[in-house]
Amino acid sequence: MTSLRHRRLVLTGSITGAVIVALDGTVLTVAQPTLQRTLHATFAQVQWTSTGYLIAVASLLVFAGRLGDRYGHQRLFALGILGFGAASAGIGLAPNVGWVIALRIVQGIFGALLQPATLGMLRAAYPPDRLGMPLALRTSAIGLAAAAGPLLGGALVAQLGWRAVFFLNVPPALLIGSLALAVRVPPPLPTPPGRALTGLDLPGAGLLGITLVCLVHTLVALPAHGWTTTTTAAVLTAAVAFAAFVHHERRTGSPLVPPRVAASKAVASSLAILLAASAALFGTLFVCSYYLQNVRHLDPFQCGLQVLPLPMLMVLSAPASAVLQRRYGPRRTTTAAMALLTLGTLLLSRLDETSTPLEAGTGFLLLGAGFGTVMVTATAVIVRHAPVDNAGVAGGLQQTAMNIGPTLGVATATMLLTYTPTLRSTLLPLAALAALGTLCAATLPAASSARGGNSQPDPATYPQEGASETI
Repeated sequence: MTSLRHRRLVLTGSITGAVIVALDGTVLTVAQPTLQRTLHATFAQVQWTSTGYLIAVASLLVFAGRLGDRYGHQRLFALGILGFGAASAGIGLAPNVGWVIALRIVQGIFGALLQPATLGMLRAAYPPDRLGMPLALRTSAIGLAAAAGPLLGGALVAQLGWRAVFFLNVPPALLIGSLALAVRVPPPLPTPPGRALTGLDLPGAGLLGITLVCLVHTLVALPAHGWTTTTTAAVLTAAVAFAAFVHHERRTGSPLVPPRVAASKAVASSLAILLAASAALFGTLFVCSYYLQNVRHLDPFQCGLQVLPLPMLMVLSAPASAVLQRRYGPRRTTTAAMALLTLGTLLLSRLDETSTPLEAGTGFLLLGAGFGTVMVTATAVIVRHAPVDNAGVAGGLQQTAMNIGPTLGVATATMLLTYTPTLRSTLLPLAALAALGTLCAATLPAASSARGGNSQPDPATYPQEGASETI
């Protein structure tokens, strides 16, 4: 099999895995009301179909990335996507909501194995200077899934019931997972001279997992219950566990997050940018959905049409951002994109009862253009500045930021609405958060090459032609 064919198969697998996960989240939102009625579930139980999945996936992403670095991203990808499909089929057959919650947690575990592998395979298959367009195509596909998910989910639920949205995952997961198992895995790249094979760092993985479980649980519970004894204890536990994690990582010989990744200024800045951008975007969308339905009195379908410029521009801006990044570098491209995201949030904060659909559409258009570009550029910086043998950990960190950010944004927006129930007073702090991401973007490397800026990865860590992992 030629190297070109290898890369095309890698890209197909990476895109398919990312789309399956993105679709699963969007169609579930549409299906939850019907699921609640059919299974006679409480609202709290239905919430746990999302919360259980989020806690499972967020707490395991970095460790799953380390597993991919150690045992091969293709193997983890195959296990993750097949397990995700099997859990989806199980949910579609679940007799009650308890089974749905349990299987959603299982689905989250396999989702954690799947997501870092989609980036790790790309890092192993493509030279650093050619990663931009594959990442852009992956981002565009996620944007399409975000746009199509509510419409597809609504049609399936209306015609076939809520179970159909889970059976939707099974055929592509089975096809791509079987292909990943069937195609020969090339021999792994040799460990560079002087660099020992690192262990899995189970204590570090446990401490980080406890930190993220407590953090996610707090962010989910805080808007509904406020500062209770439980949420306070969870925050304190997260802080203690994270401090212990940092102390452990500095002392262990095989840290979960290798020093070459943890000490990278470019990686840290990119993670902060993704966290700020996703929090600002999803918090803004959460608030604007209430504005469109309660102030503008739009039904859910009309609301979806009003927001449509966002995923459309996300799809269009992703490929363009790969070209812009190559020409102008990550720093200028990401700074401009975060500025667009900030401006879009500010424009939406000015909406009122007299605002026109054009004004709202312009705000969503800017959000989509900014976020689509940031997704590509910041992710490219993270993946490029991680050596091949740490690509899974880098992918796990990127996916962790992309899972924590939306939860943080929605929790922040919910609390702001509680104390300052106006569109402007709620969105201005989210615009400030996006502006903070703009400041972080100013610290990114000026050059688009992985060897540019302050980062000087070992040339031995770059994949050689024909030596990449493939599916």
